Amino acid sequence: MWRIESARIVATLTRVVGDFGLAEDLAQEALLEALAKWPSEGVPPNPGAWLTTVAKRRAIDGWRRNERLDDRYAALAHDLAERQRLETATDEIPWDPDSIDDDVLRLVFTACHPILPRESQIALTLRVVGGLTTEEIARAFMVPVSTVQQRVVRAKKTIAAADLPFEVPAPEEFDARLGSVLSVAYLIFNEGYAATSGESWMRTDLAHEAIRLTRILSALVPDEPEVHGLLALMELQASRFAARVDADGEPILLADQDRSRWDQGAIRRGRTALARADESDRGRGAYALQAGIAECHSIAASTDDTDWDKIVALYEALGQLAPSPFVDLNLAVAVSMAQGWDAGLALVDALAAKGTLKGYGLLPGVRGELLARLGRNDEARAEYLAAAELTQNERERSVLIEKAREL
Repeated sequence: MWRIESARIVATLTRVVGDFGLAEDLAQEALLEALAKWPSEGVPPNPGAWLTTVAKRRAIDGWRRNERLDDRYAALAHDLAERQRLETATDEIPWDPDSIDDDVLRLVFTACHPILPRESQIALTLRVVGGLTTEEIARAFMVPVSTVQQRVVRAKKTIAAADLPFEVPAPEEFDARLGSVLSVAYLIFNEGYAATSGESWMRTDLAHEAIRLTRILSALVPDEPEVHGLLALMELQASRFAARVDADGEPILLADQDRSRWDQGAIRRGRTALARADESDRGRGAYALQAGIAECHSIAASTDDTDWDKIVALYEALGQLAPSPFVDLNLAVAVSMAQGWDAGLALVDALAAKGTLKGYGLLPGVRGELLARLGRNDEARAEYLAAAELTQNERERSVLIEKAREL
């Protein structure tokens, strides 16, 4: 529940108390109270509202102790009373999930203020909005955990010292922050699509929150093609959620998925968003190129029917526009499907020689798959086991170990 609700709780409290750091503290205090009470009293019908209400009461108590009963306290008390009245009447808090007047979006834009370095913007938002741990963020950035911790601490101090307004910026200020906001939404979605650690292969709550934020952004900046490109990518990737795990939560790889379980509504929304991005005369950006790759998968009847040559071309374009060792690895997989296992393995070996993905389980996992296809079972088994040692996700590790056992 905390994973799902924490961003909205902190965002709401930031709007009310006007202090980002204080809002975080209040939310944590409310969580501690829940951990103390819920085991014996039971979980309330609306746990997010319960935590928010407790946190607001803590704020009122603090202001009373500090003799700071001013207009802000009066407004907060009125808001709290109104919330309690609504809860009593309906047991629910009226809330429009697609409203542009959105506290979480305000929090994202505040954390992505240009006063902060780009790396700090993304790290802070992933930590507070995405609920990712510093270890998960470090793996996403390919940097030490201590580096991420320092970025988050410094960003909070900078926001507090600058007394930044908690607001969605005016349209003329969007360009300075939009790139970071899109990066944040993308990384949050990726963590939801394939969790870096934990017992679940996916964290769909994170992925759907990223989609919701991106939908709001697409309404705020309808003429920005990369927003639509990112939304297209998310919708197309999310269309496969139901088919990516079995009844026990075990991962099902793309080639083995039951494509009849893919969400056709999400595929239509994704393709529509991609077409919207293509209406621009600026050409496809990095997100739209990835959406194009996802579209190739979404319209194919099977792995064999997929247009792998087109996917290779899209990955090559993506590598030129947004170079990354992960893009190179995916290109190698696409080449193996289009041109043969040997061709893909040669690219993987060249990438391994560079050392840019050292310590990441994806590289030995892909290499193991290609070696197995080539009948080099002993080498493949060693690669699968090496990949299993490197992954922090228990479901992914079990798949890799099973592959090694089968060889």
